[in-house]
Amino acid sequence: MEFQDKILTCRDCGAQFVFSAGEQEFFRQRGFENEPTRCPDCRAARRRDRGSRSGGSRRMYPAICADCGAECE
Repeated sequence: MEFQDKILTCRDCGAQFVFSAGEQEFFRQRGFENEPTRCPDCRAARRRDRGSRSGGSRRMYPAICADCGAECE
């Protein structure tokens, strides 16, 4: 299947961006079914703002190591 560049509109900032044929091929190879809805700048900002995939720092609880008996989290 031959892809052609597409012009899409970012859902966050409203800017138009190119969804290139190469990107479309990459999406197909990875099994992605939806086109991107954000421009590259908004995608990068969203990743930067979100930080880790877990949504923040993990809560730690005190514990005792079963092997050595030392306290740990």
